[in-house]
Amino acid sequence: MKVVSRDGLAAWLDSLAQQKTLVAPRDVDGVLLYRPVASSAEIVWDYTRPVLSIKEAFFPATERLLVIEKNQQRVELQETLPEGEQVIVGVRPCDARGVKALDTLFIETEPVDTYYARRRANTTLVGLACKEMGETCFCTSVGGAPDDPRDVDVMLAEVEGGYAVQAVTEKGEALLAGLALQDVPGEPPKPVLNEPVPLPETEAWPPHFDDQFWEDMAERCLSCRICAYVCPTCRCFDVRDEALPAHNGHNRYERIRCWDSCTGEVYRRIAGGHNPRADKGQRLRNRFFCKFYYYPQQVGSAACTGCGRCIDSCPVNIDITEVMHHLAEVSR
Repeated sequence: MKVVSRDGLAAWLDSLAQQKTLVAPRDVDGVLLYRPVASSAEIVWDYTRPVLSIKEAFFPATERLLVIEKNQQRVELQETLPEGEQVIVGVRPCDARGVKALDTLFIETEPVDTYYARRRANTTLVGLACKEMGETCFCTSVGGAPDDPRDVDVMLAEVEGGYAVQAVTEKGEALLAGLALQDVPGEPPKPVLNEPVPLPETEAWPPHFDDQFWEDMAERCLSCRICAYVCPTCRCFDVRDEALPAHNGHNRYERIRCWDSCTGEVYRRIAGGHNPRADKGQRLRNRFFCKFYYYPQQVGSAACTGCGRCIDSCPVNIDITEVMHHLAEVSR
C-alpha cells in the first residue's frame, strides 16, 4: 500500500490551501462542520462524522441564482454562477455516496442543473475511511461500507505512522502529483462494523401505503424538517424572488433557491390553499417512500446512505431504522 506520513500529509494540504479552496471537518463554536480551512492545523481528524454532510458544498442551503433588473420595458438577467476550484478533505464514504445520489438528479437527469454541475466539476473529493461505525450508522445495510472508496477521488485510511493513500479516479491521481508516498507492505486495517439493519425490498413498500403505522409514528413528528436538512441525499428546494434596493432608478430582484422538505406543513400546498398532504402521517410516509421506493424505482438504489444523522438529530426520536425493521417484519 502507498503511505504518507502525517507531516507529509499536512504539508501537502497546506500547499493545496494556497492554490484552491480547501474544505475539511472543522470545529465551529463546538460544532463539527465541513468548512473552508486556511491550513491543515484547523482540520479535525478524530471524529465520527460532521453534523452536516458535504451536500451544501454543491447544493447550498440558500443560494442566489440570478439578479433580475427591470428598466421600463427592458428586463436583464445576471446569473451568479459559482467560480473557483475546491478540494474537500476528510469526506466520509456515506457523504460521498450522498453526492452520488445528488449527481443522479442534478447532472444525470435532464435538465442539468448548471449551478450544481459547475461546483461538482470543480471539486475533488478526498475521502477518509472510518475506523469504526458510529452508534447510529448503518451504511453496510444500504450498500455502503466505512472504507468504501467508490465515490471519492482519493481515499485515505489511517495506519500506523500516517495514512494509506489510494488514487481512485484520474482527478485523484492528478491531485496526488508531487505527494511523496512510500510503499509499505500490508493493507489498511478493516473497520469495526455494526449489526446490519434489514433493508426491505422495493416491492415491499406499496402494500403498506395505507397502514395505520404512518399515522401512529407521525404523532411524534413536529414537522421541523431537520431530518431533511442533515440528510446527505434530500434534495427538495424552493425558488422565490426577493426585492433588492433599486439601482439607478431600476427595480431589482434576486432569485434565490433554498432547501425545502416534504415533511414541512406547506410543502405541497398549491394556489387556492389546497394541500394534498395536509396530514403529518402522509408527509412522513412520503419521506420514507421517497428513500426506499420512489427513488429506487427511478435509479435502482435506496436514497439513504446509512449515515444516521436523522436519528441523532430528530428531537422526538423518530428512527429510520425503526421503519426499516417494521417494514421488514410486516412484509414477511
